[in-house]
Amino acid sequence: MKSRGMDPVLSTVRLTVREAVHTLSSSEDGGCIFSTLGSLKRYLGETENPALPEEQEEFARIHFSTFLRCLVGKLSPDWLELLPDGQLEELWASFFLEGPADQAFLVLMEAIEGAASPSFRLMKMARLLARFLSAGRMAAVMEGQCRQQTEPAFSLLQETLLSKVVGLPDHLGNRLQRENLAGFFPQNYFPLLGEELLQALQVVVESLRGGLDCSVSFLSQVLGKACVHGRQKELLGVLVPRLTALTQGSCLWQRVCWRLVERVPDRAMEAVLTGLVEAASGPEVLSWLLGNLVMKSKKAQFVMTQKLLFLQYRYTTPVLRSLLGYLAMDSQRRPLLIQALKELLETWGSSSAIRRAPLAQQHYISKAILVCLAHLGEAELQDCRDELLASLMAGVQSHLDSSLPSVRRLGMIVAEVASAQIHPEGPPLRFQYEEDELTRELLALATPQPAADSPSEAGPPVAPLTAETPNEEMVSSGGPQAQPEGSDSELDSDDEFVPYDMSGDTELRSSKAPVYVRDCVEALTTSENWERWEATLRALEGLIFRSPAATQEVSVELAKVLLHLEEKTGVAGFEGLRQRALVAVTVTDPVRVAEYLTTQFYALNYSLRQRMDILDVLTLAAQELSRPGRRQKPPQRGPPGPGPQPGSPATPAWRAVVEERIRSKTRRVSKGSAGQGPAADPNKFNSVAGYFFFPLIQLFDRPLVTFDLLGDDQLVLGRLVHTLGALMYLSVNTMVAVPMGKALLEFVWALRFHGDIYVRQGLLSAVSSVLLSVPAERLLADLPDELLEAQSWLADVAQKDPDEDCRTLAIKALLLLEKLRDKLLPPPPP
Repeated sequence: MKSRGMDPVLSTVRLTVREAVHTLSSSEDGGCIFSTLGSLKRYLGETENPALPEEQEEFARIHFSTFLRCLVGKLSPDWLELLPDGQLEELWASFFLEGPADQAFLVLMEAIEGAASPSFRLMKMARLLARFLSAGRMAAVMEGQCRQQTEPAFSLLQETLLSKVVGLPDHLGNRLQRENLAGFFPQNYFPLLGEELLQALQVVVESLRGGLDCSVSFLSQVLGKACVHGRQKELLGVLVPRLTALTQGSCLWQRVCWRLVERVPDRAMEAVLTGLVEAASGPEVLSWLLGNLVMKSKKAQFVMTQKLLFLQYRYTTPVLRSLLGYLAMDSQRRPLLIQALKELLETWGSSSAIRRAPLAQQHYISKAILVCLAHLGEAELQDCRDELLASLMAGVQSHLDSSLPSVRRLGMIVAEVASAQIHPEGPPLRFQYEEDELTRELLALATPQPAADSPSEAGPPVAPLTAETPNEEMVSSGGPQAQPEGSDSELDSDDEFVPYDMSGDTELRSSKAPVYVRDCVEALTTSENWERWEATLRALEGLIFRSPAATQEVSVELAKVLLHLEEKTGVAGFEGLRQRALVAVTVTDPVRVAEYLTTQFYALNYSLRQRMDILDVLTLAAQELSRPGRRQKPPQRGPPGPGPQPGSPATPAWRAVVEERIRSKTRRVSKGSAGQGPAADPNKFNSVAGYFFFPLIQLFDRPLVTFDLLGDDQLVLGRLVHTLGALMYLSVNTMVAVPMGKALLEFVWALRFHGDIYVRQGLLSAVSSVLLSVPAERLLADLPDELLEAQSWLADVAQKDPDEDCRTLAIKALLLLEKLRDKLLPPPPP
């Protein structure tokens, strides 16, 4: 409070301002107005004869905002033209650009929001605000709030300023609409705000060096509110690189940055931390910027150790390295890293999470586990070894039980790396799996990011079993192979001789393949001549297609032999040869062989592998039978290819299904062809589709002693669902398509809430197969209730299913339903 002895000074300032306002309101004399404004400039301290400090303070605190509003009220084209060459406008604008920044900013925003749109005043004030920003006045606004103040109205002023500063692009965009200026676009404004915030921080640091108290609370609120508005990249993209350079060599700058983030409100802490973790170039930078924030703030600890690890999974591997590396860099933070590893392994091993969590989230958690293990030493893991091993073993079993090959591979990789790290003295786990880009990335995460100087320092790498086996390409091409110990390879080296090219040679075989199908059955069951056995297997498919009548006499017996046939001699491509022979005999005698195979699918004493082989054969045989223009297949002359992978479904991909149907429905106008096309044959699958389909779908809910589709054998259930969908798709335009569609929709409805992702994907594909295969008129006539139920379920899956592929399949099925409705319902009247 000012003393009464200063009242005369205050009265003089008040009187001067009152007279100036009266002159501005009544005078039309440009010279008089210019003189009046010039006399008030002395209260801003910008003239040769400035006013006393007390007068300047009183003008700034009490009269400045009122005077600015008076200037805004006089703004008009006629008023600015009272003096030539824009003299009056420049003097008018100087009060906004040179006076107290916070008050000038608030009056500018108030004038813009209150002006009519469009109008001369609105555009003039908007351009003045653009000059205000380009002149660096926003830094002055924030600097003023960093000084300690105790007035009761200060918090209200800060709230108003905070709203206007962060929401400026929204306010200006709403007011200016298409006349908006480029400087107010969010992508331009928030980088500028980041630069101004840095300038304000620089003033804080200089003030602290000079012994003056400052507060970064307002800057923290600006940072938090901007990040909550989703502008982390624009703001932190400017702040983080500059702060990284400033904090690297200055403890004072580090303390200011720590305080800046500490004072961020809890409601904005998550947005700020996620932005910082993404923008930081490594764990060292995070440590400089955050310090031990996770030990001081419960909210920050929750975000860094829970939210970013378990509830969000969109971050890249370098971001994950930065986050966990930050926790590992300080001894006070390392217990949080160990606790995070325990919780990650527990979540990773949860069978419920494996069934329901999206695959991308499972990849993310697996990466986090490997990064944690790379930062922790054996001594740190000793105290919690039993707990970690229990979670690991349970997780491995749950992953191996999954029906998705990618999930099983995740379990193998994490188990190999984690077991070697947690229990190094025990026997190492080794699995065999395919190596791809994701596999190599996961294995690379098992070692700390700073590489050792020499291979001996890095320790033995953890590699998959496939890396220990000889490379097949090297073996087949005659490349060098490892010699046993004690060999004389070094003494008897023939490196100077050029190897002879034997790639075109063929192996001489003493045994000839049988020439009759019945002899093949005998050769495969009783022959002890393994060369004859292999030759029989290679020739069998061709014999079946050449002798269909002879094959039909022994078709069921031959199918039984092939179904139980085991590899005995290491034949290359054995699975493919056996499967093609089974498909050939099924195509040749589809009714009897399909009846046998579908009966054996639910029989006792069959392995899961054999049951999935049955499903694959039925699907491939149905494809062959339904193919238009099919001829008797000639024997394959080339080398047999490898059999299907155990984890790969035999059903056509959804995209291929849709594209094939689109091609089949598209009319193409041609000018003629040079040759005669193949003669059209009837769809042979038409008359036998029921033998393939109905026996498979009837007994799925009856558990056997060793086989329970609705229990533990969900992998086979998933394959069964995909097979039924494929058979439905291949039954297009057949007489039995309608009852098949009805049965399949009832089957889907019974399993629609299944927890396994692979099963749900098959159910969704099956619905699409029904929509594509059953004629549209019959769908609406015979299956209206089933379609309504399916539509409701598909809409729910499209919105809520955790798996992205399931959501995509549901959306495509809904689009098919929409096209079906548009096709059958008459268009509305114009």
